[in-house]
Amino acid sequence: MSVFIQRRHLIAIAAAAMIPAAAQAEQFVNILTGGTSGVYYPLGVALGKIYGEKIPNVRTQVQSTKASVENLNLLQSGRGEIALALGDSVKSAWEADAEVGFPKKLDKLRGIAAVYPNVIQIVSSQASGVKTFADLKGKSLSVGAPKSGTEVNARRIFEVMGMSYKDLGKTEYLPFGESVELIKNRQLDATLQSAGLGVSSIRDLASSIPINVVSVPADVAKKLGPPFVATTIPANTYSGQTADVPTVAVVNFLVTHSGVSDELAYQMTKQLFENLPDMVAAHKAATAIDLKTAADGMPVPLHPGAVRYYKEKGVMK
Repeated sequence: MSVFIQRRHLIAIAAAAMIPAAAQAEQFVNILTGGTSGVYYPLGVALGKIYGEKIPNVRTQVQSTKASVENLNLLQSGRGEIALALGDSVKSAWEADAEVGFPKKLDKLRGIAAVYPNVIQIVSSQASGVKTFADLKGKSLSVGAPKSGTEVNARRIFEVMGMSYKDLGKTEYLPFGESVELIKNRQLDATLQSAGLGVSSIRDLASSIPINVVSVPADVAKKLGPPFVATTIPANTYSGQTADVPTVAVVNFLVTHSGVSDELAYQMTKQLFENLPDMVAAHKAATAIDLKTAADGMPVPLHPGAVRYYKEKGVMK
């Protein structure tokens, strides 16, 4: 009997010893996104669900932020494990572009994957009379949250168009949702939003008032250079938009940092590509995510964990 009791006691001690080990094995993944009315946030929520269900011992959190610039600085300081960011912001972070918000090189950044292009979408109320980029002179425009990826995009486009914010009647620095509310209330003429096509904020605006989708000349992309490309907002993307509208786009990337383990980075890459239908269900912008081009154009070094996955799938040697 005493032997039996002793065995039970030893088993209990062994079980108790395993509890802290299991707790230590749990990994926390904070996913950095953007405003809740943009595309980053629903995609981040989808990633959080996928990672929480598919990666063992992972607990996820999705954080709404001011998007690209803030996300990259948070990654550098270890306050996030993976983030969505615009390609030009990632490039600026690696090159220490102080004007954009990176006084020092963010040397811990590591790439996971190219995801989808952010399309520069400038939308005005029809009542404003703004139909072309030049028509913005003297008008009020929201250029996105301060030092967000959208606002960085806006400044660069204004520069190559030979204009600046001084040419505007008023410049607002607001997230997508707030910008749309001001237009609805006739307190703002237009909003510039760098987002996936079909972004909910512009869909909301187009369903509320008559809008104009403002064109950006095709040669702007050539002047800006990579990672910008010329693109088109197809007719009927938004209610009342009856024709294709030329504009520019810039690729978004999923980025992590060097402190994330190779295994976790591998799993984050793998589970993204093995659960793409869930990403598309969250937002149709995810239809552009393609394994074949996922490693292309990354402005920072790829994380070794991501490299391992791409080599497994034959898209890298």
